[in-house]
Amino acid sequence: MHLISSPKKMQKFALSLKRKGKKISFVPTMGALHKGHLSLVKKAKSLGGFVVASIFVNPAQFGPKEDFKRYPRDLKSDKELLQKAGCDVIFTPKVEDIYPEGYLTYVDIDELSEKLEGASRPSHFKGVCTIVAKLFNLVQPDFAIFGQKDAQQAIIIKKMTEDLNFPARIIVSKTEREKDGLAFSSRNSYLNFKERKQAKVLYQSLKLGEKMIKAGEKSPEKVIQKMKELINKEKLVKIDYIALTDTKRLEPVKIIKGGLLLSLAVRFGKTRLIDNLKIFSITQPKNTKNYGRQAN
Repeated sequence: MHLISSPKKMQKFALSLKRKGKKISFVPTMGALHKGHLSLVKKAKSLGGFVVASIFVNPAQFGPKEDFKRYPRDLKSDKELLQKAGCDVIFTPKVEDIYPEGYLTYVDIDELSEKLEGASRPSHFKGVCTIVAKLFNLVQPDFAIFGQKDAQQAIIIKKMTEDLNFPARIIVSKTEREKDGLAFSSRNSYLNFKERKQAKVLYQSLKLGEKMIKAGEKSPEKVIQKMKELINKEKLVKIDYIALTDTKRLEPVKIIKGGLLLSLAVRFGKTRLIDNLKIFSITQPKNTKNYGRQAN
């Protein structure tokens, strides 16, 4: 396994692999690795070629009042996990090498970056797109693997890749979950015992929304209201948003039909968690009898 911290050395190494006809599968991370990240590495390995994972907590995607300084970091553990997972290259650049003094260039995606997470976290996706574009230039991936949990991010990265003619193919891998449905996230480590116990309501509410939609409900407002009622039964929560949108432009739908993205962001104390489900609605007679019950 190769350990590389210099951006110039990373790019030189990647280009040498390309000259030899090698394929590169890339998993960008901010570290604090969990089973969700490792499933992306597993997917990368299945594609063949060299597997490169980056570990970089990107300051450009954190707002001034967000958790950049306290974001979990455990580089030693991350390296061990990636080595066991069969990663070929770990790229760990320093902030000053990615954003040197006088740095001025950023990548932004209009419209898509202003909705959902973008509405709650201004400039977040500007930071995401900038670092991903830089990493693509340094790592030269043929495949880049992202998680479905960050659905909006994956949609935006796909659009950026298309618009800027990056040769990478973007692959979105399914969300990995705990036994009670909570999506794996580095921020789960912030939750105390009571918050963690209540956090399972995120997946329960998404499954409730899915159940309503597959039972034939056509009103987004009714689905969202029932989800809110379920979530608000927990004492430690504060809903940021719940949204039913299309899967391409992330526009709110007026009537439920076809492929949809059901997404939410909820705070448990000081910890903000996101999750989503992609749902394809089907036409069935409406049945609202059991909507108030928690989904399993």
